Formats: sequence, structure tokens, C-alpha cells
Amino acid sequence: MIAGARIAAAIEVLEDIDARRRPAADALKDWGLAHRFAGSKDRSAIGSLVFDALRRRASSAFVMGEAGPRAVILGALRLVRGLSLEEASALFSGEAHAPAPMSEKERERFATASLEGAPAHVAGDFPAWLEASFAAVFADRLIAETSALAERAPVDVRVNTLKCSRDKALLSLAHLNAAVTPLSPLGLRLPLTPEGRNPALAAEPDYVKGRVEVQDEGSQLAAMLAAAKPGEQVLDLCAGAGGKTLALAALMQNKGQIYASDSDGRRLMPIYARLERAGARNVQVRAPRRGEDGLADLLGACDLVVIDAPCTGTGAWRRNPDAKWRMRPGALEQRIADQDQTLAAAARFVKPRGRILYVTCSLLREENEDRIAAFLAIHPDFHAVSAQEMAENAGLPQLVAFASSMGPGVRLSPATTGTDGFFIALLTRSNLS
Repeated sequence: MIAGARIAAAIEVLEDIDARRRPAADALKDWGLAHRFAGSKDRSAIGSLVFDALRRRASSAFVMGEAGPRAVILGALRLVRGLSLEEASALFSGEAHAPAPMSEKERERFATASLEGAPAHVAGDFPAWLEASFAAVFADRLIAETSALAERAPVDVRVNTLKCSRDKALLSLAHLNAAVTPLSPLGLRLPLTPEGRNPALAAEPDYVKGRVEVQDEGSQLAAMLAAAKPGEQVLDLCAGAGGKTLALAALMQNKGQIYASDSDGRRLMPIYARLERAGARNVQVRAPRRGEDGLADLLGACDLVVIDAPCTGTGAWRRNPDAKWRMRPGALEQRIADQDQTLAAAARFVKPRGRILYVTCSLLREENEDRIAAFLAIHPDFHAVSAQEMAENAGLPQLVAFASSMGPGVRLSPATTGTDGFFIALLTRSNLS
């Protein structure tokens, strides 16, 4: 496919997303199935265009003066890709399946329009109804923080210390321009291609043999802040595909026991192959079974319960840009209810002097500090560990700089730490004996 035809395809995919209000990944998959002549490089390039447009959808529409898929693609070519008017005009030639030529109005706006005077939710590319929540957290850094959520995200991997050292992995992945992560002592960062594509990790021996696992640096730090020790009994209550479970297994040196569970057994399916590949031998997967309490034997018995809480995912918008435009106010209310329920459930499994690690990939105070405060108000037998103590116990003193100013816990964000957005809090149960 020529470059212009890829642009036309991206517009077509965006039209499908708008018409059917569906995830971008689903729309891209269906487009590929219906256009089998498109090769893997074509599909990757089209996907990159679609995600760039979704990241900057509001600002692109503002610049172009229209909100349709064609205008959003044009705006993204200007704001994200930095194309000149001449370069964009060449792509919109109307020839060989390329989009129709740019109108005079489109040419004028592409060449001269700016974001000057744009409201905060446009300049920061987020839903207008979330402005009050973001402003309460970021104040005068609102646009800087939310704009960073609209940038492309690099690929981070965690070195699996059960099989490899970071120095060895760094050398082995040098051809992908790997560099050490600035905050996690276990991470490597792999830059994207200039077109925004991810490196082809699936074909790398280090990945195939379990020496590295894809995991954002922020998620790596969250697992480390649990300060899990060899020999402990750990419950990963919302394990999903197992990213933090694998990190905990390595930190515990395969000693002790980790129980990986999730309320939706389908989310656990990838964990089995990942555990085998990583050589993690101290993990039991406890998938839910109808009519059975598969965790009854763990009540009051765990040194650590990890909650990767269900949340709005605002901190992961760099990787899931379509999610922010599909999100509705009712989703926040539902997530808050889910978080309170999950925290209450976790408390049942914690032994005296045991702890809960509460993690979200959200930047909203309502899902983070407010949930911790609500939990502590009705659970006097728990107290929050300070950010300084968390960081020092995990051997990560540099994270003290990112202590929340709104309550206990640590806050990470693309603008401040270069990671996805995360909130991490640690709660300890008093000695009841």
C-alpha cells in the first residue's frame, strides 16, 4: 500500500470506531480481515496512524475546525507527526486509493491554525467532564500532565532475575537500542520506531525464553513497593494476565507462595504460559469456580495481599487512547464501588502485621487517596505506611520525591516520572494477637 492509501484506511477505521463505539483494536482487526491484501507493515502503519489520531483527537479537531475522522487524521499529521502542508498534500492526492485532495479551508487551517485559546480539555486532549477531577489533582500543571498522557509510550521490559541480569539483557537487546529505565533497577526501555511502531519483541530470544517480560516501569515499581520477601505467603487478588505476579515471584526468588486469583477467570488464561516461560515455580493459580470459595483457606493467613484494582485506566491512556473517549461518568462511579468492595475483600485475607498493596493505573483522586481514606475510616485495625517508609523498605529512596500531597501513597505519571500513571499505597494491619 502507498502512504496515501494507508491514510485512507486509517480514516475508514476511525469512521467505524465512531459509528459503532467500539475499541480501536477490534476495528483494526476487522479492517485487516476484510482487506487481506494489506501486509503486516501496512496494518501496523495504519494502526499507528489511528492511535496517533485518537491520542490527539480533541486538539486535532480544534486545529482543523472539524471533528470528523478526516479532520482528526489531518490534525494528527500536523500535531503528532509534524508534517508540513506540502507533505500532507502529497498524501491527500486522491490518486491510487489516497484520500481526496485537501480543500482550501483544510489547507489554510493546516498551515496556520494553532491551539491558542483552546480550553484545557482540548489542549490536554481529555474528556471535558473530567476537567474538575484532573484540576483537583494537578492544579496549574493540568495541561502539562494531561498532554503527557496523549504522547506515545515507549516499550518497557522487566528483566527476569530468575534467569538473567539486567546487564546481560541490556547487551543482548542492544540492537533494539535498549536503555536502562531511570527509576526501576530491573527495567529496560525500548524506543519506538519513528512511525510509532513497537519493536518486534515476540521474535527475540530473550523474550521467548522468559529472560524479559513486557511491563511498564511504573508497574515494575508498584510491585517492588510491596517489599515482598522470600518465604512469604502472598495473594495477588486481581492477577489478570500475571504481570505483577511474575514480578513478585522473581523478587521472592521463587521462595514462599504466591496465589494468583481474579474474579474473571478468563483474564487469568495468559498467566499459565507466562509462568512457564519465566520459570516461576512458587505460584498457584486459583481460578474462580462456580459455587466454590477457592480462597477460603487463605483467610487471615497472608503476609501480603496485592490489589491491582479495577479502575478507569486514566493513567494508561498513552497505550489505550481510545478508552478515554469511550469513558462515561457512570464508569467512575462503578469503579469506585468496585474498589471499595475489593479493598474490603482483601482485608479478610491479611494476617496480623500483614499488609495490603493497593495499586491503580488511574490519576484520579476519587479512585486513589479518597479510597484509602474511606477504607481506613471503617478499618481502624489498618494504618497507611508513609511514602518515605515504602520507598526505603523497597530500596527505592528516589521515589520519595513522588509522594502524594493528598494523602498516603506514591503517584507516578508520564509527565513526572516518564511511566504510565500509577497510584501505589501500602496498608499494614495491626498486631491483633
